Amino acid sequence: MALGRKRHRDRGVDYWPGFVDALTTLLMAIMFLLTVFVLAQFLLGREISGRDEVLNRLNSQIAELTSLLALEKGNNQDMEDQLANLQSSLATVESDRSRLQQLLAQGSGNSNAANARVGELTNQLTQEQQVSSRAMTQIELLNQQIAALRAQIAAVEQALQASEAKDASSQTQIADLGRRLNVALAARVQELNRYRSDFFGRLREILSDRENIRIVGDRFVFQSEVLFPVGGNELDDAGKTEMDKLAAALLDLAKEIPAEINWVLRVDGHTDNSPLSGTGRYRDNWELSSARATSVVKYLISKGVPANRLVAAGFGEFQPIAQGDTPEARNQNRRIELKLTER
Repeated sequence: MALGRKRHRDRGVDYWPGFVDALTTLLMAIMFLLTVFVLAQFLLGREISGRDEVLNRLNSQIAELTSLLALEKGNNQDMEDQLANLQSSLATVESDRSRLQQLLAQGSGNSNAANARVGELTNQLTQEQQVSSRAMTQIELLNQQIAALRAQIAAVEQALQASEAKDASSQTQIADLGRRLNVALAARVQELNRYRSDFFGRLREILSDRENIRIVGDRFVFQSEVLFPVGGNELDDAGKTEMDKLAAALLDLAKEIPAEINWVLRVDGHTDNSPLSGTGRYRDNWELSSARATSVVKYLISKGVPANRLVAAGFGEFQPIAQGDTPEARNQNRRIELKLTER
């Protein structure tokens, strides 16, 4: 062992264990101080919390006391107001008592007050009488205005009666003019009918009463075969011959008809109900009947008949004069009709 210590001394002094001991001691001291600090913080926090609670309770008590104090002040103010009212009432009672004593002491004073009251009422009555007088004046003025209005209404009624009488006279005149116009129109129609009869009479003479040219009602009827080839709209030679006679008769008649009669010769084209072939010139019987009527009109114009005295119309197969699908009925329905009428 001695040899070991000797060796240890020979190696040098070892300070490390002492340093570790010192460091351990220091750490323990620091931990103790931290523990003491934490404990002090805890105790201090509890103390502060307790003081806050006490302070809150004190504030609540102060608020309650403040509310009670305000309530007491309000009650005190009410009591002061009641006292002031009682004092005012007492003063009023004392004033009334003094006035009653004066009235009792001075009986003549009551008479004077009554006289004053009578005078006041008299003044009011005078004012009411003045107001009534003004109202009567206004009523009189209104009566005068009403009388003036009644006079104006009477004048308007007289004017209205005069206007109605004039209107009745005008209506009578209008009715008379209407009768005259009807008479004139009837005379015009009769005159036109007379010229129509003359025209048809001349056509009978010049057309030699051919079987396929006839009169139906107020119309002169040509069968289409007299004027046109089958399916065509151009007048053939026989048709032109017949139209030459018609144009001559029209020109002679135009010289005799008065200018105030606005007459026209209406040329109507009609066909039978046989449909046209799709390869022909016309798509349907409407076009064919219109084209034939137009050909007659144009030919008459070329012979000197005024164009404003001619009208062309096509009716197709929709205005037949013979019913049925027999050859005889179709032959009658294919026609050109001439009608002398007024425009």
